[in-house]
Amino acid sequence: MTTLRTFRIAVIPADGIGKEVVAAGRQVLDALAADSTGADAFTFDWREFDWGCEYYARTGKMMADDGLEQLKDFDAIYFGAVGWPSVPDDVSLWGLRLKICQNFDQWANVRPVHFLSGVLSPLRKSDDTELDWVVVRENSEGEYAGLGGRNLSGRGPGGEVAVQSSLFTEVGCERIIRFAFDLARTRTRRKVSSVTKSNAQQYGMVLWDDVFKRVAAEYPDVETESVLVDAMSAKFVLKPEDLSVVVASNLNADILSDLGSALAGSLGLAASANLNPERRFPSMFEPVHGSAPDIAGQGLANPIGAVGSAALMLEHFGLPDQAARLNKAIEMVTGAGILTRDVGGTATTDEVTKNLIDALNP
Repeated sequence: MTTLRTFRIAVIPADGIGKEVVAAGRQVLDALAADSTGADAFTFDWREFDWGCEYYARTGKMMADDGLEQLKDFDAIYFGAVGWPSVPDDVSLWGLRLKICQNFDQWANVRPVHFLSGVLSPLRKSDDTELDWVVVRENSEGEYAGLGGRNLSGRGPGGEVAVQSSLFTEVGCERIIRFAFDLARTRTRRKVSSVTKSNAQQYGMVLWDDVFKRVAAEYPDVETESVLVDAMSAKFVLKPEDLSVVVASNLNADILSDLGSALAGSLGLAASANLNPERRFPSMFEPVHGSAPDIAGQGLANPIGAVGSAALMLEHFGLPDQAARLNKAIEMVTGAGILTRDVGGTATTDEVTKNLIDALNP
């Protein structure tokens, strides 16, 4: 007798094209699950939450007061995109995505940079060089720790002071750096590139450098390098073939991963996972792109990033073969020239989604 594995997924489409790409991802995942058989059979139990900027317009909050309590027992969270012109970006981000990431200690943010067949990259080197790396982002502290404040507004216009403090802890640095080294051991090129700005930020990022050197000594089988963030930005463009795993602080990795996605062709292609590796809380999977108000509701959004994020979720569930099927379907669809507008095509969101489902069983 076969027991059907059921994964309980909290769905937060949130804003703009997040709603469209999450819907597309769910269709693809349900098709994949429907085709699963035997001991590997699985299904999804979805529960959708309407939190986001529209919810904020109704309630003055980005999510329910007990939202974290509602989410904590799910197997994973499937997230769309947050932000809308009517709500300040700091309110929307801190009120929903960062609230979930920080309270669920999703400290490892994994963002693969993958060059897909059929997608034209602005990087000429991609024409004849195998390029494939992953950015590992510290996701719990650093520059996004939220420490600081605005004061002295009573001085009048021009007199206010804002203080924003970065936070680097030895525990936070070590766990993300060790995560990067463990990931490197699973890749063809066993190399970790650490990124800081320790020449200018002489406390927090020097601590990062010190921890990196200490952890690296435990992984003699892994190549290492330590590169300043400005030099790494240039390396992404000039020598990307030398990259495998890039580990960096919250802000630096956020910027670098967007650069990597742009080099691969579009932010619409980029997948990510916000992981709580200890599995004390659900992890969250989301495309890297924003809510794109300019194209929202027009059926033009690229669902590839959301589907790629779904593949990362399957890997997290211990279904690597199913994740590989999903990634292969993505390659087949883009390789066939079925592309949305952001990567030079004319296909709609629905057309790409349908072709992804068809490609699951070629």
